[in-house]
Amino acid sequence: MILHHGLRIHKYADDSQVDISVPVSDVQAAIHIFAVCVHDINKWMRASRLRLNPTKTQVMWLGSDQQLKRVDILVLSIAVSVVESARDLGVIIDSRLTLSSHVASLCRAGFYQLLQLCPLVQSMTTEVARTVAAVFIACWLDYCNLLLYGLPETQLHKLQSVQNATARLITGTRRRDHITPLLRQLHWLPI
Repeated sequence: MILHHGLRIHKYADDSQVDISVPVSDVQAAIHIFAVCVHDINKWMRASRLRLNPTKTQVMWLGSDQQLKRVDILVLSIAVSVVESARDLGVIIDSRLTLSSHVASLCRAGFYQLLQLCPLVQSMTTEVARTVAAVFIACWLDYCNLLLYGLPETQLHKLQSVQNATARLITGTRRRDHITPLLRQLHWLPI
C-alpha cells in the first residue's frame, strides 16, 4: 500500500514493514514521515487491541557510511538503533545489499543439515537420500534464488559448495572426483 511520497506499508500476519525511498537531501523529512507513520500504526493497533513493541522494532537504513552515522530514529519515544541486517520473509538483507549475511546463513544451515543426514544416508537408498536432501537442503538453496542473480562468484561458490557436498553425500562420491557429471546424474543445475 503506497501512502505518501515513496512510503509503502507491507502488512503480514504478525509483522508490518514500512519502506521509505527518498533522495539524500530529504533524510530528515524521511525520518519525520517514518515517525508519524509508526505513530499512526500504533494508534490503529491500540484501537484493534494490539500492541506495537518498540523494543522489537528494527530499522535498516540503506546509504553511505556518513549517512548512517547521522541517523537517530525514535519509535514511540524510544531510540531505535539502525541495524546492519534484517530478515524479510526468510531472506537476510544487509544495509549494503550484498546478501553476504544471507549466503552465510544458507551455508551454515545447509552444512548443519548435511551433518545431521550423514549418519542416516548409509541406511537409505540413493533415491530416498536424494529426496531427503531435496527437502532439507535444496529447498534452502532454491528459496528466493532470484535474489542471487548478479552476486559475485565468491558468494555463489559458497552456495555451490553446499550443493556439491550434498551430491557427494547422496552418492557416496569422494571429494576428489569431478562434480559436474555427478550433478548431471542427479539432474541438478549448478547454482
